[in-house]
Amino acid sequence: MSDATITVTVQSKKPLDESGEKDLVGMTMKISNPEGDLAEYRMIGDYIYVRADVDTIGKMMGSPVPAAEDLPPQAQSFKNVLEGKWVKFSAKKMEEAAAEGQEGQGGPAPAPSLDAKTQKKLVGALRTVVAREVSFKTADGENGAEHVTATAPFRTLITELLDEIRPLTKDLPPGMELPTDKDLKDAPDTKVTADFTLKNDELSEVNVDLAALAEDAKVKKLGLTVRVSDGAKPTAPAGATELDLQELMEGFFAGPAMDDAEWDESDYADPDFPEDEF
Repeated sequence: MSDATITVTVQSKKPLDESGEKDLVGMTMKISNPEGDLAEYRMIGDYIYVRADVDTIGKMMGSPVPAAEDLPPQAQSFKNVLEGKWVKFSAKKMEEAAAEGQEGQGGPAPAPSLDAKTQKKLVGALRTVVAREVSFKTADGENGAEHVTATAPFRTLITELLDEIRPLTKDLPPGMELPTDKDLKDAPDTKVTADFTLKNDELSEVNVDLAALAEDAKVKKLGLTVRVSDGAKPTAPAGATELDLQELMEGFFAGPAMDDAEWDESDYADPDFPEDEF
């Protein structure tokens, strides 16, 4: 994990802080390590593009993936995925398939959302706790950059933040259950520091040492760095093979049909089994 890099680029018709889902025209996410790219996802227009080094991922997870030649005949379209090639599928068809599944379960559930009044209350609660528990220091950096360090005891900060939010529980979307004080009692209460770098009054980097959250960790430092910069314009990869998701699922889960000759209940009969018990 310490060597992993996740790169996310979003392109919108509007500034990101003013954008809604319908304003996004492209997005990419790539997960890499020193050996190369492990997985990449792109959403361009009406299509979603995916590729992955499934062999390396399988070895890292301790669960080797099957070889392409081991796939059943019905799932040969999945071969390109196992070989690390680009594949694509229609986002619209995926949404339609998901909607059909929801209708079969009694209709789609409303998407969880927060109304503007509740959002304002949550931001107010966050500001109150941060002002009370977080200490800040500022310092000048190189090339006109400014460093702001924020330090707070982790368990105390999280506990007090949740205490401020609990009165708002009735206004939260269904299913958003908050951890209890009992859930948090084992959380470390060591002080954690986040280092924010600003250039031209804009956030450019955040650094946090996650090892501080594991009080008995053998690793002395595990840095998480988030960098904000200009991204490359998301583009559709050339040569991607289109997958039919429904056909793919049917290929994986459809087994060979059994005829009457293969299904004989007498094979499972036990003459000594007392039938009247059922």
